[in-house]
Amino acid sequence: MSPATQPSPRRALLSVYDKEGIVDLARGLVDLGWDLVSSGGTASLLAGEGIPVIEVAEITRMTEMLGGRVKTLHPMVHGGILADRSDPSHVHDLRERGITPIDLVVGNLYSFSSDPGIELIDIGGPTMVRAAAKNHAHVGVVVDPADYDGLLAELRADGALSDATRHQLARAAFAHTAAYDAAIVQWFDGPDSGGPDADGSDASDPDPLKPSMHLALERVQDLRYGENPHQVGARYRTVGSSGWWDTAVVHGGKAMSYLNLFDTEAAWRLVHALGDPGVTAGADEPTAVVIKHANPCGAAVGADIAEAYVAAHECDPVSAFGGIVAVNRPVTLAMAESLSTVFTEVVVAPDYESDALAHLQQKANLRILEAEAPTWPELDVRVIDGGLLVQTADRLVAEPSQWQVVTEREPTVGEWADLVFAWRVAARVNSNTIVLAKGLRAVGIGAGQQNRRDAGRIAADKAAGRAAGGACASDAFFPFRDGLDAAAEAGASAVVQPGGSMRDDEVIAAANEQGMAMVFTGERHFRH
Repeated sequence: MSPATQPSPRRALLSVYDKEGIVDLARGLVDLGWDLVSSGGTASLLAGEGIPVIEVAEITRMTEMLGGRVKTLHPMVHGGILADRSDPSHVHDLRERGITPIDLVVGNLYSFSSDPGIELIDIGGPTMVRAAAKNHAHVGVVVDPADYDGLLAELRADGALSDATRHQLARAAFAHTAAYDAAIVQWFDGPDSGGPDADGSDASDPDPLKPSMHLALERVQDLRYGENPHQVGARYRTVGSSGWWDTAVVHGGKAMSYLNLFDTEAAWRLVHALGDPGVTAGADEPTAVVIKHANPCGAAVGADIAEAYVAAHECDPVSAFGGIVAVNRPVTLAMAESLSTVFTEVVVAPDYESDALAHLQQKANLRILEAEAPTWPELDVRVIDGGLLVQTADRLVAEPSQWQVVTEREPTVGEWADLVFAWRVAARVNSNTIVLAKGLRAVGIGAGQQNRRDAGRIAADKAAGRAAGGACASDAFFPFRDGLDAAAEAGASAVVQPGGSMRDDEVIAAANEQGMAMVFTGERHFRH
């Protein structure tokens, strides 16, 4: 609507929970000749700042009621917002009832996610915002304080908001209310909503997969490109939450691509999953992993982080070229000097010693990330035609006390440590997988093969004899004894696998023939 056809004076309705910037916006609107209507805390704030404001109660001729639950839910308000100014019957209705049109709605909703509860389920706010967004052909709506300056700038320059601006703001408004409703549904699905499971006494419906999913995501990072340069990519974040990517400090390097994030996420999770690698090692030992195409090509525990990194790299130096390195200790100069001789895309660590950071920053293209520990998602989600494929996340519990020794010989203390370590690595490798480990170091990893024999062959080839006296982990059972025989040929003296094959007895017999120790975990870890 052009300034010439705009009703004068124009009217704005301001009702916000987040009051950041609202005073400056209100002053700017008043300076442009706008009338302001408000209620509750927003009206009190503006009046206290000496800004002229009309109380909603003056328009509705009704005071707030029900403890503030009903303030703006009234035809005098919503008629002014929803009227189609191009429809003569709407204009007639406004005049007949003495309703002044509202040209701008500025509103944001109760911060439900911060302290969820019944009283923070906003009713009037979403209703006003949705009404204004629906009628965006005539009404502007703003839900984000970050948009206030742009709004004022356009009004000062042009006297009115353009069709494109109102359309863009309406889209943001519907996204705002959609995210709000998604948060409420998520709360209803949880144990603290006051429902039948609120006291934890009713476990009759433990299903974590609810009847519907409501995802509200916001784009927070544009990427250099997608999986390939001809694809575009971005990182989205769940509205109202954050992850380690949001707090990570980038100390240098090029912009991140889709695969940089994907592989770095895999590396950061794996290095934390290996923090307590075995029964003979203390918790949170210095640990390093090298990731390529989301699979580890090296993982190791060391006396210090430099030793751990060198050992992880030695597992498969060829595959480590152009890989992602993650460590669970501050990067030292000794580690930085070793890493800087290898082409590496990303290094992520909890911290960096100053001289180590300076050394790494000499590599202009190396992305250097300092990050907090990751959290573990409840659900694993993948896209399929027409929807999503959803499952509970694979939680690894590497607890030897729950495993079953099925051979005549029990593992030695050292073998137990390597079995746990190899099992933890195998659970994070694409299936089919075989992992060979010795001395809390992966020495051969066979990943993503269509059959287990090929995975074992690849792992043995990469180990090149270094698995002698070590452990072999298989993410699923050996369907035939040939897999066990291959582990023995690679030099492994102990095996960990889920068990459950029809030929378990044959595989156990083969292990006994070889003098090997073997344990069943009772749980497989396929990863596709």
